[in-house]
Formats: sequence, structure tokens, C-alpha cells
Amino acid sequence: MWMYTSQFYQLYTLRFCDAPDENRFDFSTWNGAAAPDTNRLAKIAEWIPHIARTGADTVYFTPLFQSDRHGYDTRDYYTIDSRLGTNEDFAAVCASLHDAGLRVVLDAVFNHVGRGFWAFRDVLQHRRNSAYADWFHIDWNRDSPFSDGFHYEGWEGHYDLVKLDLKNPDVRDHLFGAVEKWVDLFHIDGLRLDVAYCLDRDFLSELRARCNNLPDSRGQKGLALVGETIYGKDYPLVSDTLLHACTNYELYKALYSGCNDRNMFEPSWTLNQQQELYQPGRMMTFCDNHDVTRIASQLITPEHLPIVYGLLFALPGFPCVYYGSEWGIAG
Repeated sequence: MWMYTSQFYQLYTLRFCDAPDENRFDFSTWNGAAAPDTNRLAKIAEWIPHIARTGADTVYFTPLFQSDRHGYDTRDYYTIDSRLGTNEDFAAVCASLHDAGLRVVLDAVFNHVGRGFWAFRDVLQHRRNSAYADWFHIDWNRDSPFSDGFHYEGWEGHYDLVKLDLKNPDVRDHLFGAVEKWVDLFHIDGLRLDVAYCLDRDFLSELRARCNNLPDSRGQKGLALVGETIYGKDYPLVSDTLLHACTNYELYKALYSGCNDRNMFEPSWTLNQQQELYQPGRMMTFCDNHDVTRIASQLITPEHLPIVYGLLFALPGFPCVYYGSEWGIAG
């Protein structure tokens, strides 16, 4: 798998492109999204030479499909967020990246959707009569924190993130159809699966099987799948039938705290443990990302920044650099 020898460069797409914090609504459209007002995605093309100079060969985009706010609260899996531009605008960006020899990996948020998701809005309107009521985990005998008149499962108690029923064949077909469209329109090379540790194993297995038969941007059969995992107990998700790789949060923590505490035993212990439990080469390593404090702010001693990056690129796994952190940006 090409991913095991790659170097990722992560863009938090909405923030990077200076998109507004809140999306606009237009409920005269089927997905509730307003028409795009500008092509903010064009900024990405300007960064391609810099990304290539970092040594990266893959650009990983956080969610860029229609969402309520931050991208992880999806409204529509088939349409680029109107705050960013159009499907055609992103296809042009992907073509430019591919021309520069860079691969494209998209963040796939399949565990949950936003309250503005078109199918959930149909449930809000039609209640039990909605054709999509069984797309979600609904209890009609309780109320939600939003006083909807019914209760539903939110991801880890976040009720703005509505959990999908991934055992439902119609839900699966909708999500698999989205992946196929991303391949057709954008010629992607892989997916980063958000909260992969929450995903139904049967769903994940079927996703892997389907992705094995889809072409990447270079015409090779098979999309790469890297899953977000946080806990050591999730290492079995990396297998021949589920994920190709997972994120290495254990090493992330050991790198910065080892430097701050001047205790290199911590990363050493972490690596030795992982050598026994995992396949270290199948893990995405990182110093920071969109979910955590930037490494320049995390370190007590600024002079330790080159050391952390030296370790990141020298240790097992494939590294991912969060945009701007290569310059030591705080945040």
C-alpha cells in the first residue's frame, strides 16, 4: 500500500480557506444549502508549490462537503460546501494536485451527520411517517435536548451530531454512493475515517471491500483507508479486511510530554509496546492536528520543536504535518 511510505500534509479546509464559521441556509433547495458565493478553494492551488517543497506527497483534507458549521456536521455528502465553492471548483483543485504528483485523501464522516442533514430534516418534518426515520437511532417516547418531540442518539452526547444507523442498508448505500461519486469527480486516493473506533465493524468491512475495487488517481485498484483511533484497544481495526492504517495518538502524546518532562522513557516505552501490539508502519504519526493544540504551543521549550519533528520523521509510521505547524505557528 502506497500510504505506508507516504508523507501527509493536512489542511483544515474551511479554516484554511477563510470560510465563514456558519453556513447559510436556503430551504427552497433539497439539501437546505445556499448557492456558493465565491470560489475560496482557489487558495489551495496557490499553496501547491509550498506543499511539495515540504516533501509531502499526499494532501489530506478535513471535511469539505455541505455542513452546518465545522464540516463534521454534514448536510449533504454529495456537494462541496457552498462556503468553499462548487464540485467543479474542487475537481479543478484535485486536478492541479495530481498534476503536481500529489495524492488526495478526504475526511469521511460516516458515523454521524448534522441536524441540517436533509434526511434528518425530513424526520423533523414528518416524524414517524418519514421514509428516513430508520436512518437514525430514534426513541419516540422521549424528547431531545432540542425539544424535537422525539429522542435520538448523538455522537458521545453531542446532539448537534446525529448518529447514523450504519446497519441500515439504505444508509450504507447512500454513503457508498458518495464515495463512488468522490472517485468519479475528484479522483481521490483514499479516505481518513472520522471516529473510526465508533463505526460498525460490518459497515467498515463492507466499505473496505467496496473501496478495494475503486481506482485511485493513478488508475491502481484500491483506495487507502486510515482510521481515526485514539485508544490502544482499537488496534485490531487495522487488518486485511478493515483499515489499512490508523492514527497514532499514543505516540503523539509521548512526543510532546517526553520533551516537556525531559523523559524520553515515555516515547521509548510507547514504541516498544506498539512494536508488540501493532504494525507500527501502518500508523499515521503526527505532532498536532485540528483536534489538539498546535505543537509549538504544547512545548514548554521552543527549542525542542526541531527535535520533535526529527523524531516524527525518523520513527516508524507515515508522518502527517498540520498546515502552518512547519513554521512553528502557535494556536
